Amino acid sequence: MTQSPTVTAVPSILKAPTDPRWLPLALAHLDQVLVDHAWCEQKAAATALSLIVKVPENRNLVVSMMHLAQEELHHFERLQRVLERRGVSLGRMDSDPYVKELLKAGRPSGPGHLLDRLLILSLVEARSCERFVLLAESVPDLELAALYQELSLSEAGHYRLFVNLACQISPREDVMARLDELAVAEVKILARLPLTPRMH
Repeated sequence: MTQSPTVTAVPSILKAPTDPRWLPLALAHLDQVLVDHAWCEQKAAATALSLIVKVPENRNLVVSMMHLAQEELHHFERLQRVLERRGVSLGRMDSDPYVKELLKAGRPSGPGHLLDRLLILSLVEARSCERFVLLAESVPDLELAALYQELSLSEAGHYRLFVNLACQISPREDVMARLDELAVAEVKILARLPLTPRMH
């Protein structure tokens, strides 16, 4: 499958690619990855809505998160249809150790809290984007490969959106310096977490 020229294999904000052992593990347990991915889309929609509640005075953020929540719910619906086609139950939502650890790297309160939350979400979307590209290039199901190719484009837009929103509340040089620090932490988190057939 031809990769879109607008999505690089590893988004520039990430400090390292995914462990090469992840892809064969994901392909060997694809149904488990799909279930986890479906829930990731639901969680992304819920997170977008929660940001609206946290900063309702920021109109640009509110409008952006409204659109993002709708898009993520649409992705959730599409993944649910994929699971139904494969005869796989959605099951119950599991916690995401990767996101939990990444959130701990952010400032828990104060003026830097929102900035860090936006940048952490950008990194999560960038890692998803990278793994969507890997799956698009490798899954034997052509329909599923096409879906992941399409979703990789969406995720690329999402991680850039969060960086742009961060730049609206802090100077760009400060944003990029902090993003660099959090990206280093993200790689360390991936390295110490067990390798599992999940999206993160």
